[in-house]
Amino acid sequence: MSVKPFQTLVRAPRGGAGRWISSGRAGGTVELGNAPLTKACQTTLMRWLLLVFTASMALAAPALSAAEEKKPAPNPTVLMSPLALPVIVDGRLVNYIFVTFRLGLGDKADAAKLRIKEPYFRDALVRAGHRTPFVRQDTYTALDDDKMKAALLREAATIAGPGMVLSAQIIREQPQHIDGLPKPKSPPTGR
Repeated sequence: MSVKPFQTLVRAPRGGAGRWISSGRAGGTVELGNAPLTKACQTTLMRWLLLVFTASMALAAPALSAAEEKKPAPNPTVLMSPLALPVIVDGRLVNYIFVTFRLGLGDKADAAKLRIKEPYFRDALVRAGHRTPFVRQDTYTALDDDKMKAALLREAATIAGPGMVLSAQIIREQPQHIDGLPKPKSPPTGR
């Protein structure tokens, strides 16, 4: 089969794959399949381009992997389920605040083992909240964040061991009631 120099890519009807055909003959068209593409890939120029591309990728790979190694691994965390802490004023339950914490763990802490102990952290914080409520004097729709974090870190040291839990971050704090609460004893401080 002889191939004419004039070739075009023609799409098959109904979205089929394209084919190279030669339309220079008087008798019709001749299908060539992938012959021109195969011939183009076998040229010396294509071999050199492939060699240059492969060499550049091989040289770039160590630089990319070194950049990835420099990133410090984030410390593992434990996300606690929401828990309800009471707002008690003059011995009377006024409101509940639903709080979600994230515990930042130390380098030697096993995150999987501490996730299993998450109910113990919640239980200890609820007990501490009933012993000495984390009530703010300016509002009954939020709790004293510093007192809560200090109590949680103190209890976490006894539950998980010293140095296992490094930080406590409050993710969400939502009151059960917003309206119908008694007036706070002191005016809002803008906190």
